[in-house]
Amino acid sequence: MARGKNPSATKVDQGALQAVLEGRHGDPFAFFGPQEDESGPIIRAFLPGCSGASVIARSDHRLLGTLEPVGDTGLMVASLEAHEAYLLRIDWHGHVIETEDPYSFGPLLGEMDVYLIREGTHLDIGRCLGAQATVIDGISGVRFAVWAPNAERVSVVGDFNSWDGRRHMMRKRLEAGVFEIFVPRIWAGERYRYEIRGAGGILLPQKSDPVGRQFEMPPSTCSVVTDPTPFGWSDESWMQARADRQASHAAMSIYEIHAGSWRRRWDSSVDWRLLIDDLIPYVQGLGFTHIELMPIMEHPFGGSWGYQPLGLFAPTARYGSPHDFAAFVNACHNAGIGVLLDWVPAHFPTDEHGLAHFDGTALYEHADPKEGFHQDWNTLIFNMGRNEVVAYLIASALEWLEHFHIDGLRVDAVASMLYRDYSREEGQWVPNRYGGRENLEAVAFLKRLNTVIAERVPGAITIAEESTSWPQVSGRVSEGGLGFNYKWNMGWMNDTLSYMGEDPVYRRWHHDKISFGLVYAFSERFVLPLSHDEVVHGKRSLIGRMPGDHWQKFANLRALFGLMWMHPGKKLLFMGGEIAQEHEWRHDDPLDWWHLEHADNRGVQHLVRDLNHLYAREPALHLRDAESGGFQWILVNERETSIYAFLRWDPQGYSPVLVIANMTPVPRFDFAVGVPKAGYWKEVLNTDSEVYGGSNHGNFGGAATEPHGMQGFEQMLKLTIPPLGVLALRFEG
Repeated sequence: MARGKNPSATKVDQGALQAVLEGRHGDPFAFFGPQEDESGPIIRAFLPGCSGASVIARSDHRLLGTLEPVGDTGLMVASLEAHEAYLLRIDWHGHVIETEDPYSFGPLLGEMDVYLIREGTHLDIGRCLGAQATVIDGISGVRFAVWAPNAERVSVVGDFNSWDGRRHMMRKRLEAGVFEIFVPRIWAGERYRYEIRGAGGILLPQKSDPVGRQFEMPPSTCSVVTDPTPFGWSDESWMQARADRQASHAAMSIYEIHAGSWRRRWDSSVDWRLLIDDLIPYVQGLGFTHIELMPIMEHPFGGSWGYQPLGLFAPTARYGSPHDFAAFVNACHNAGIGVLLDWVPAHFPTDEHGLAHFDGTALYEHADPKEGFHQDWNTLIFNMGRNEVVAYLIASALEWLEHFHIDGLRVDAVASMLYRDYSREEGQWVPNRYGGRENLEAVAFLKRLNTVIAERVPGAITIAEESTSWPQVSGRVSEGGLGFNYKWNMGWMNDTLSYMGEDPVYRRWHHDKISFGLVYAFSERFVLPLSHDEVVHGKRSLIGRMPGDHWQKFANLRALFGLMWMHPGKKLLFMGGEIAQEHEWRHDDPLDWWHLEHADNRGVQHLVRDLNHLYAREPALHLRDAESGGFQWILVNERETSIYAFLRWDPQGYSPVLVIANMTPVPRFDFAVGVPKAGYWKEVLNTDSEVYGGSNHGNFGGAATEPHGMQGFEQMLKLTIPPLGVLALRFEG
């Protein structure tokens, strides 16, 4: 039986009412929902704009009480005989809904979640914070939770409450600095943001969810409740075998792409389905083992190429849903292709809807701009001295590796993280506690990151983009290293491209730029990168960097690729390099696929395919990539002729590969070179072959040794060395 109207129930403390109306109430669960006053049980609800509302029993929908308006404030109060499970029946001017009251639910996060968040050690916040479509007490809805320890009040706003921050003010779990609320009867697809009153009561711009797992298409800044339905993975075989496919002895050849500009449909659209249909067979056909995606985490500015992300837990909406992205990864794995992601834990953009001053304080970033502002990129730097921020970043990494089955992360801008004075003048940086320039907190973060990944995601790898001489980047954490699996060899890249840009007449004066890299080639486990950074900002395309006339440009590019694939280290090539694209990369335009109408461009593509297959097929070219015993110089000081010769050794020494590079346009006939084994050496690579567009100087398939000693060997070969060409000959016996 419903309790009658009780005038005293609508008498509300005016201070509390004013705080509600102004969205300043700091403890909404002590005010709304089931409460007690001097007259007995009451229900308070804030329903501005409704034409009527009542409280009904959840069990049988009988009337428990009528919600009476408190003036025209939007606040409504009902008196009850007794508290029991109830629903709110709300009449929105003829549209009547029945729903549970968000303020009737108790605390949501479990004690362990709260403890780990408080300690800054919760590594699964992708399944704890953010928007989780779930079922609580048999009721479907969305649980929202956000870390904002210095906020006075946080509300979730969306279409479900007309973006009114007074409707769903959240409970603050003081012990963890987390705000939470369960909104019943909404589900996946709902748009939302957080409305935050920061310290001092200042109303901040509405914020996207730091742990949002889906977003609307930019320039919208709304987070989206993602579908909780698990994706149906079918990549078990790949996942079981991938550790061996990514080990230091594996033939790893990586094709780096920007998902939005590799290829587009006739209407300029691109999505994960297009890349499944077109990119995967293309990469498979060229023999690449991995695809590396430039950052696909949600980011507001497309011109950042993804390197200024705000949605560290969400694939960008530009190419489809999170399920669509999972389908792409699954399809890659089923095609035998690994997927690596560029991941950016160093900094984030200053957009007001993002992480910047999230709760009105420097929460994710440093307060001091000498530590917290990156001058090169006009971005904010994560405060890695804060445990909660470290946990947030590691949880992001785990989200991609565990939830999306990503095979590895290429960690961006590691050098900027390691040094407090990175790109700063004297007086613009803060020394560490010992007075040094090393960022000790970032070092600890990187070690922790790599340790956690090795423990939780065996077989996954991390790769550092690190451009300095910091020691042991790929060394074990237990031995003082940072714990990465691989490091980009930026020194090799810079020296090699500088050398290749020289006119062959002058290369004799720059001979050491090719040989010097072998001094340190085995100090780390290296990836040789010809990445997107080398074909933008006026640097020109790879073919555009090559000197000489049309023929020489293509011959030089083929020689560059031949030398790279024969050199110790894993390989990385940015899209477009394999077709000798003439223009620099432009993120708003697809590759110039029309280049393949020309034989020379097709020849370069054919060469890249053959290099990948050769690299995978020849044990000597990959099994000892990270071992000094797998490499041996034969000719290293032939400056006048700009010739290099070296051996790559397989572990047993049965089938070494001889590599000779002639970096001038002058062919060399009857060129003698010493070799370690007597017998026939088969020519397995000639970048000057006519099938690649070359002049076809070669050795008719191979050569037999002669018993004359040279370069410390008892046998020699007499060979024709093609102009601007690279030869590889395998010992056959």
